[in-house]
Amino acid sequence: MRRHLLVGLAMLWAVSAQAWAAALPQGVAEALSDAGIPAEAVSVYVLPLGGGAPLLSANAAQPMNPASTMKLVTSYAALQSLGPDYTWKTGFWARGEISEGRLQGDLIVRGGGDPYLTLERIWLMQRALRAQGVREIGGSLVLDLTLYDLPPADPGAFDGEPLAAYNAPPAPLLADFNVQYVRLAPEGEEVAVRSELPLTGVKFISRLQLGDGPCNGWRGTVLATRPDPELTGLVVFEGVYPRACGEQRLPLNLLEPAQNFAQVFRALWEESGGKWEGGVVQGIAPPETAPLLEFESPPLVDVIRPLNKHSSNAMTRMLFLTLGQERFGAPATPEKSVSAMRQALLAQKLDFPELVLENGAGLSRIERISAHSMGQLLLAAYHSPHYSELESALPISAIDGTLRKRFNGSAFTGQAHLKTGSLRDVRALAGYLMDRNGSRMAVVMFVNHVNAGQSEAAMAALLNWLYEGVAQE
Repeated sequence: MRRHLLVGLAMLWAVSAQAWAAALPQGVAEALSDAGIPAEAVSVYVLPLGGGAPLLSANAAQPMNPASTMKLVTSYAALQSLGPDYTWKTGFWARGEISEGRLQGDLIVRGGGDPYLTLERIWLMQRALRAQGVREIGGSLVLDLTLYDLPPADPGAFDGEPLAAYNAPPAPLLADFNVQYVRLAPEGEEVAVRSELPLTGVKFISRLQLGDGPCNGWRGTVLATRPDPELTGLVVFEGVYPRACGEQRLPLNLLEPAQNFAQVFRALWEESGGKWEGGVVQGIAPPETAPLLEFESPPLVDVIRPLNKHSSNAMTRMLFLTLGQERFGAPATPEKSVSAMRQALLAQKLDFPELVLENGAGLSRIERISAHSMGQLLLAAYHSPHYSELESALPISAIDGTLRKRFNGSAFTGQAHLKTGSLRDVRALAGYLMDRNGSRMAVVMFVNHVNAGQSEAAMAALLNWLYEGVAQE
């Protein structure tokens, strides 16, 4: 009896799976089958932006890991609650007199959570300081990092790659996304490794072997590690580096954010002829005294563009923390940000009970949202005053950002603005597509499966089917 019951349940499941797969366009279903991805591992939801029923809905209510498409949720919530003109401010105080260009004391820097402190903008920041009469710093650089209250975190906890640039942590003072670039280049029969900016306390050992193959996928054959956790300043490079690559840049996350900010600040300061005699300490800016300088970031609308185009985890995590800080006050905490995100969505009548947030960037194994909810968010964004800001921040198919080398040669080149997502066992896309007839739609596709990396053909088939307007015939 039990055997017959199990056989019956198996047959019922098989019939259900076949019916579910039949809801997908034939080309999509075939591509998923060829990739060994079962129907139940995929969610698809497509909405016409002009109104009406979904054009396609398959497994759309199932909570899924959205990878970096979660950045859409954070970006939309920020535009709605902070406004496109929101800016971050980094404050400077002089502890001592300024005489003939010399500060006789410490320079205090209060981190404001600016997610876009690039090298170019730090140079502008220092130029503004010199305009205030500071060309020499006689004391120390005092870093006020009290804006955030974050638990200790292991940058390698996510995937065992602590030196990967995408694992850089958020911080009140984050210089150049906490990325340090090293240059690799053949020198005789060896591979030299040098940092672009001086990295005090960091030593490189190159055990790289030169290879004779083409310069394709070289980053996958170069491994940078700290062999001894106690020796955080020792980085060993191993693997094979193709001679044909010549000189290349490799982004890494080598230093703690405060240490990196101080080293970048010193390097640029001295390159411009400035002098700095002291060290680096942590402290608190005087709350009762007006700052010597407040250096303002670009507006939010200009920040979410590189954030989404290039899928910056550090920038998104800082934007996520800003939402909590602005809603509930400093210091920013992950718990405040989760509550602030939910409130920002509810204010737009977006109630997503299945939503699970960790850092708002999708760099997570626990974050979840359904394709239906993501589609509803895209529809709400389309009808909001900030639609143009959000859409323009998304990569354009086969044109730029994370889509620059994807879907090349497709009929829908340049017709889709899509955020992509990629983790181990996860692939995702979400955004907007205009079909051949000029009709616009919101498109969401999530794949959560060990073979998710093979889903590119299925995603291309879906987008092509939608672009040709078959769904609306």
